[in-house]
Amino acid sequence: MSGTGVKLEEKGKKTDYMKKLIGLMEEYPRLVMVTCDNIGSHHMQRIRTSLRGRAVILMGKNTLMRKAIKASLEVHPDWESILPSLKGNVGLVFTKEPLVDIRPKLLESRVPAQAKAGIIAPQDVTIPKGITTLEPTKTTFFAALDIATKITRGSVEILNDVHLCREGERVGSSEAALMAMLDIKPFTYGLKLTTCFDEGFAFPASLLDTTSAHVFQSFAKGVSQIAALSLALSYPSLAAFPHVVLNAFKNLVAVSLETKYVFEQAKQIKERVENPEAFAVAATAPETTSAAPVEATPAPAASETSSEEEIMDDIFGF
Repeated sequence: MSGTGVKLEEKGKKTDYMKKLIGLMEEYPRLVMVTCDNIGSHHMQRIRTSLRGRAVILMGKNTLMRKAIKASLEVHPDWESILPSLKGNVGLVFTKEPLVDIRPKLLESRVPAQAKAGIIAPQDVTIPKGITTLEPTKTTFFAALDIATKITRGSVEILNDVHLCREGERVGSSEAALMAMLDIKPFTYGLKLTTCFDEGFAFPASLLDTTSAHVFQSFAKGVSQIAALSLALSYPSLAAFPHVVLNAFKNLVAVSLETKYVFEQAKQIKERVENPEAFAVAATAPETTSAAPVEATPAPAASETSSEEEIMDDIFGF
């Protein structure tokens, strides 16, 4: 085949790939970008099989993906938010299911694997101290890595926990050989979710872990900050309104306690402040039985241990 024929064939394959990508993006409303580092062809085939009927995985060159998306921006301008995430060994997982439902299926594809020399460690690796199954002749590996050992009952014993690999650093040949001899598989390889695209919006895949409890917690924290700012600036807001009413009520109760004026909402507080012994005895009186009555012992006066503010806080739960 001549060189021109090869170029035409390659151009035709690129055109078909771009058409396939655009067709999938138009057919499926949701997609997840995943990185496929250190995944073999057999492993990838098993992943495709497990997703059959629920999702479609498309791999390819990032330049072709960008070119196809940029060519369709006039019709689909929301696709532009995908472009910044198209970097590295990335693949696209198209689905019609909610992303929260498909996420566990994508993550279950991770499998343990031995560390290979030269790869970037995805996480820290620590070897615990203790007796190993290695014979004394293997001490040279430990000596090369400056690991303190001794011979115990004919086996090599590691004296201290060893931080062998650090996340983000390359695994050395000695470290890889030692973990292979100890039969340690510290890393797991599989699809790693990076970015999600759902109905025209792109967002980090980490947001799929967010629950309603997290949303409520963040919302409550924001409301408390707004309320604190409003109170400090004396600026009225809906978030600060309950605190304003509460502070006003506490001022009214304080006036009632210092004067003879009583209103219905402050009556119980005023009675507790003026006669704390009665409330203390009622709260601490022991149970009695008809067969053996027990003499109640008077409780110490509440006024000795509680201030007026503490009584109010106890009533209103502050």
